[in-house]
Amino acid sequence: MSLSSEMLISSLEMFAVLAVELTILFLAISYFVGILQENIPPSRVQKILSSQNGKGYVTAAALGVITPFCSCSTIPFLKGLLRARAGFGTMMVFLFASPLLNPIIIGLFAVTFGLGVTVFYFTIALAVSIIAGYTLEKLGFERFVKPEAYAAPSTSSCGSSCSGSAPVQSKWARVWNSTWADFKKVLPYLIGGIAIGSMIYGFMPTDLVSSWAGENNPLAIPVAAIIGIPLYIRAEAVIPLTAALAGKGMGLGAIMALIIGSAGASLTEVILLKSLFKNQMIAAFLVVILGMAVSAGVLYSLIF
Repeated sequence: MSLSSEMLISSLEMFAVLAVELTILFLAISYFVGILQENIPPSRVQKILSSQNGKGYVTAAALGVITPFCSCSTIPFLKGLLRARAGFGTMMVFLFASPLLNPIIIGLFAVTFGLGVTVFYFTIALAVSIIAGYTLEKLGFERFVKPEAYAAPSTSSCGSSCSGSAPVQSKWARVWNSTWADFKKVLPYLIGGIAIGSMIYGFMPTDLVSSWAGENNPLAIPVAAIIGIPLYIRAEAVIPLTAALAGKGMGLGAIMALIIGSAGASLTEVILLKSLFKNQMIAAFLVVILGMAVSAGVLYSLIF
């Protein structure tokens, strides 16, 4: 079998795995959030995740730490927070912190790189997430959220031809209909992002990554951060992959940047965010992730 055939098969396998995994995750998380919204009034969410006090930012960061979400599966939870009108700054803290500080990554980090590196990574990711959320709030970036992101989807299955009283739905059916309506809206974004990310994953060999971001390259850290975003890597795979890259000569500062870039954002997530945010907000999101990745990589090289 030729190398190109192997790469194509690898891409198709990744596409199939991600399509099934992210579909299940999106539906499950959206449904869970819908049930929470049925039982927790928006006023309660607003109070807990208010941007008017420091506790809201810390609470949002803590929520990100305890939720085992990858960069893509944060989206349905974020949609729920938007509809509950939670504080904008605290929502951004959750968006940044959740994929970077989820328990899977932290656990694998500790096992693979040791406690000291894990504490460094955790501290950087937590601090930058809170600072970025606060800063974006103060700069008024909430205006770049699309108005339709705040609206609950219509779950009606008929239009003006419907007559008579609509049947009363159970809470569970109502939440499912809302979940399915949400899913249909984001499906084109989801499939498009998975397809592009899978092709990059399959056709970008680790040898190429390590050569671009090797210790001899003075631009290794920013290059690694940029490579990480389109190179979609799930939480359970990113640490073993970077350990292999370290064995091929990739600098540890660049590895730190690659982990933050790949875990904190992905091409699929960016495409999904297009359904919620205007381009200015997406650009700000990417600047924060890249800035966090580069600064963490540089600091790591200086300290360790």
